Amino acid sequence: MKQLSTIFIALSISLLTGCSEGKLDEKGFQVSTPAQNRENNHVDDLQSDSLSIETRPSNVLLTGIPQIRITNIYKVNLNRDTKTTFIGSNCYHQNYSDFAHSNGNNWNYNFMPGIEATFGYNMVNVSLYDLKENKKKLFFEKPVLVRTLYYPTSSKDTLNTKPVHRDYFMVSVYNEDTNKDGFINVKDLRRFYLFDWKGERQKALVPENYSTIKSEYDPENDLMYVFAQLDANNNGRQDSGEPIHIFWVDLKDPHKTGQLY
Repeated sequence: MKQLSTIFIALSISLLTGCSEGKLDEKGFQVSTPAQNRENNHVDDLQSDSLSIETRPSNVLLTGIPQIRITNIYKVNLNRDTKTTFIGSNCYHQNYSDFAHSNGNNWNYNFMPGIEATFGYNMVNVSLYDLKENKKKLFFEKPVLVRTLYYPTSSKDTLNTKPVHRDYFMVSVYNEDTNKDGFINVKDLRRFYLFDWKGERQKALVPENYSTIKSEYDPENDLMYVFAQLDANNNGRQDSGEPIHIFWVDLKDPHKTGQLY
């Protein structure tokens, strides 16, 4: 049995620093004032007109769908030392395992065969552009905190000698102030969603009362195993001792999902 390669890597401060500029504050942004949060424990996140954030686009990314191009959208941050503004830059998870480059397998160092994975400091949305239809589509109506964006690679990857083509997107994201502290940040529950090639959300790949932790890739079955912690006490955050379960996603058809453990 080949050992499953762990691919959902916890981001470290050094990684963040290597992909951004300036002195970094804690990831995330405010979505309600302290007064709003005290008065209403169920604040309609990101609907308040009194709080807004400035954003800028980053690079245009090629995808395995020739007519579709995507752009990472970042929050504009202030370097408190120099009083200048900056945005995060795109970093990429890569796979250097022997299996990914053995006979019949060429993943071109992508995260998984057919899939690239990008992340960056305070990425808050993804913009999709259809060149044939001349249409733009944002993945999220309001800013969120994107942990990782998975998208179909433009490289010609193979798995067990067969070409691999993906036509969907997956996004690991903090999209709600689940712990009601007035901020969307890494202290909230991290959700995991599937989008089609047009940028339309299809489903939650993991139930929304879980917070995703990491994943592993199974190359013999082309499955992604996602580890997630149940919010057992419904307080909107990860607490020590809450159960961890494992879900599977069929990367050949990600509408097919289930619970392994």
